[in-house]
Amino acid sequence: MKSMASSAPQRIAAIVGVGPKLGRSIARKFVHEGYTVAILARDLGRLSKFADEIAREEKAQVFAIRIDCSESRSVREAFEGVLSLGFVEVLVYNAYQQPPNWHPTNFTDIRLDSFEKSLTVSSVGAFHCAQQVLPGMVERGRGTILFTGCSGSLKGIAGRSELCCGKFALRALSQCLSMEFQPHGIHIAHVIIDGVIGPPRGGQSSSSASQRTTTLGTTPIGVDVIMDPDAVAQTYWQLHVQDRSAWTQEIDLRPSNPPKFC
Repeated sequence: MKSMASSAPQRIAAIVGVGPKLGRSIARKFVHEGYTVAILARDLGRLSKFADEIAREEKAQVFAIRIDCSESRSVREAFEGVLSLGFVEVLVYNAYQQPPNWHPTNFTDIRLDSFEKSLTVSSVGAFHCAQQVLPGMVERGRGTILFTGCSGSLKGIAGRSELCCGKFALRALSQCLSMEFQPHGIHIAHVIIDGVIGPPRGGQSSSSASQRTTTLGTTPIGVDVIMDPDAVAQTYWQLHVQDRSAWTQEIDLRPSNPPKFC
């Protein structure tokens, strides 16, 4: 992690739950728009590579900070580092407990500790992270918090109890915080990703991308039915810069031809 010393006020965005797809694309977008970005995840080695890559591409500062969203102490320690950078104007919570595989799990086969950890990462972790940044936002009368949901935020899915229960709770948290803090000038929104996010297309058109295939687990799917994380990241940015006279509280995104299992 680079030095956190700074002589001038910076616009800080904290992106929690950064992997090689959506989290990295959101971080890159906010860096491109002039923000100093802290990216947070459990795997510091991989995270540092992402930070170096984005910093090199954008010629800007990116800070990699380890966090375990299932541990309140880890969240507090991570945000001590984030808050030392300055006022956190944007928080994106993109963390969730990765399922062991993409196949549905029989309810009777789900371990209690696995169920509890999924709930904790999806919702309790979001609670802890929001508590770290909201006091500063309220003090300044501005800020944005964006939570990443999924189709399981809206409806129960057979074999997905772990994911759906945590995402249901996250959606409720987003709604409660929006009602409480919107009058203080803080925009809080829930983004439902109703589809499968693939790797960035890197400027490749949808028509040419549709000639290729990728996989979800071991299932082959056409690239035209998956979501480009760079395109999704644009929506996160647009939510942040929305005029406060017309704020979105919830938005759902999906590809034009979603796969049937989404």
